[in-house]
Amino acid sequence: MTIYAAICTRSREEITLTTSNLVTFFASCGIKTKILVNQKSIFEAYDKAFSSVEYNPDDTWILCHDDIQILDSSEQFLAKLQEELANPSTGFIGPAGTTLLSEDAVWWNQDNWKKGLHRGCVHHQENGAGEILKTVYGNPGSVVCLDGLFLAAKASTIKKIGLQKPKYFSGEWDFYDIHYTVEAFKAGLTNKAVFINMIHHSLGNLVGRESWHANRTAFIDNTELPMSV
Repeated sequence: MTIYAAICTRSREEITLTTSNLVTFFASCGIKTKILVNQKSIFEAYDKAFSSVEYNPDDTWILCHDDIQILDSSEQFLAKLQEELANPSTGFIGPAGTTLLSEDAVWWNQDNWKKGLHRGCVHHQENGAGEILKTVYGNPGSVVCLDGLFLAAKASTIKKIGLQKPKYFSGEWDFYDIHYTVEAFKAGLTNKAVFINMIHHSLGNLVGRESWHANRTAFIDNTELPMSV
């Protein structure tokens, strides 16, 4: 079994120290990493990376942000991937998600969070400096969808759902994670939030972006919601 990682960046000619450290960590795990710089679309970038490899169905693919730092040891990290993806009914795994995707299609919906419907944990730090905030969403477990800072799945899962952008999306960078993981869920696979220890060097303040709202509206218009496990 081979493990691949695709890291997509928007416009950087040179990768940051955080990204370089992430690549070094993946190398210590024996993971074959593809860094896609100056990309115009995260959908297109991930699809291009996946389509460029002669993979086996049991190979593992990681799709992740370029601004994360994994705190687990390489042995711990690989063990979690192997254990969580061993079941053929598992779709995507990641550090955070929700058991209920409401009509607003916002996975971190605050009301649902207060009800204990979210799963997982992520550490946040703005631009690699300052206080590290531990955001606990809930216990690990099965979810409808996952946040896209880190996603992992078997190649067979990715082949089944496809990575291309839906025609109804106008934005090139938004709601890919919800789309991918919901498609896996709709295909009868079980997505799971697992405790992969990592820092996201961003507070994720992108919801005000016009393209995020456009893709969210399009997703709502083309998806039967609510959706729950």
